[in-house]
Amino acid sequence: MDRVFIYDTTLRDGAQTEGVSFSTEDKMEILRKLDAFGIDFAEGGWPSSNPKDDELFERASELGMKRTELTAFGSTCKSGVPADKDPGLAALADCASKYVCIFGKAWDFHVTDALKISLQDNLKIVEDSVRFLRDKGKKVIFDCEHFFDGHKSNGPYAMEVVKAAVNGGAEWIVLCDTNGGSLPKEVVAATKEVVGSVNVGVGIHCHNDSDLAVACSLAAVESGARMVQGTINGIGERCGNANLCSIMPDLAIKMGYDIGPMDLTKLTALSGFVGETANISPHPGLPYVGERAFAHKGGMHVSALSRDTRTYEHVSPESVGNKRRILISDMAGRASVSAKLRELGISDETDDNKEILERIKDLEAEGYQFDGAEASFEMLVKRFKGDISRPFDVVGFRMYMDEAGERGMISEASVKVADRFGNVEHTACDGDGPVNALDGALRKALSHFYPILNSVRLTDYKVRVLDEKAATAARVRVLIRSTDGKDSWTTVGVSTNVVEASLIALVDSMEYAILKHESSER
Repeated sequence: MDRVFIYDTTLRDGAQTEGVSFSTEDKMEILRKLDAFGIDFAEGGWPSSNPKDDELFERASELGMKRTELTAFGSTCKSGVPADKDPGLAALADCASKYVCIFGKAWDFHVTDALKISLQDNLKIVEDSVRFLRDKGKKVIFDCEHFFDGHKSNGPYAMEVVKAAVNGGAEWIVLCDTNGGSLPKEVVAATKEVVGSVNVGVGIHCHNDSDLAVACSLAAVESGARMVQGTINGIGERCGNANLCSIMPDLAIKMGYDIGPMDLTKLTALSGFVGETANISPHPGLPYVGERAFAHKGGMHVSALSRDTRTYEHVSPESVGNKRRILISDMAGRASVSAKLRELGISDETDDNKEILERIKDLEAEGYQFDGAEASFEMLVKRFKGDISRPFDVVGFRMYMDEAGERGMISEASVKVADRFGNVEHTACDGDGPVNALDGALRKALSHFYPILNSVRLTDYKVRVLDEKAATAARVRVLIRSTDGKDSWTTVGVSTNVVEASLIALVDSMEYAILKHESSER
């Protein structure tokens, strides 16, 4: 079984994603996670390019990395500056990492039109830069920037660039599809030529501008490449980089390659951690690690899954640390309801299932959506079965809206609630709009009975108009996402009144939090 090395560039190439800015502490934490997961190489950044990357390499010893080689990134020397006088190369030579990765031009068009130097001068720059770093004791990975475009434009010259880097002492030659426009068949042909021409390791680095970064990376491996560069969740400039969260299970589970001592059952957790740290929630439709990757909605699908999960799953969700989700909607059958109840640990008597399904379909006809609000579904079923009693009732509420001059409209909600023992609390709260005021008043009143609600907060609020033709009389659906700092859940409410719809979803969310807390304390 051939060994394929995984090179993560989330902290450098991924940091070029629009809206992403990693602090030094962010980078340190991600590196610890990558090391614990077992990634072979992790690119920490570009020494001397910014203070955060300088600090990272100065503090590298604090990381105590055991499996992952921290790698510094940089460029070949500038035209007209000898390698031993180039400040960028000097910073790489002085940094704490054993491995360095530098890029150089492999496309003749870039050499003549971007650098505005001769093709021969570029070859000297590549060889001298690699040799300088090797002489300083560094292990050098050379990224052939725009290699595939260069191979199509002037194949012999692109190969000369590769050989210049090998002559300088590079241990790895990485072929880069920098513009992300190559097709797998083009990657195959060029990779095979390089693999057959050099006696060092060959890698692949693809961008996703044609939505082919994963496919091209896998094609390169099949053609002899033994290093794959990419990012967690495929983040990166423009359309992103090759997604390692897809590539790693593809290589190990589907293609039988050895990717080292990585525990793929922790892959989904790694994806989520990097997404949260980057402040970019991973797309729910990501293969393997996405929230929807193993979500099933169609009734016939769920029925087949109950017999054998291979009917509609290409791998088990557990193999990549994900989980199966059964979605409940008006498309569901009794098998879907039964499977969902088992998932929630609720008894699934057949007669109950039929009535629950009918109730769900009636509610969805009114505009409810339970495939995106599983907490509301769980509350609905438990109430139907008599497994829970309401921890509180909203006895009544009033909304006030006043003009406040330059401040615009201000909102105040007055709420009266009673707990399950009949104790009443009546309070009011101002807010930025009626829903915010209502949310604040409810929490203020209920926290007297249920302090757990002090740790619950809203993380998302969505309103969907269900019948645009009804104009301002239209029914609306409100989805609310809440968290207690550990778990998150979604609830739904529907009404022709947006405040009432919000109240329904808010009450479900707070009841769910209270009952979850009480259940954990039993």
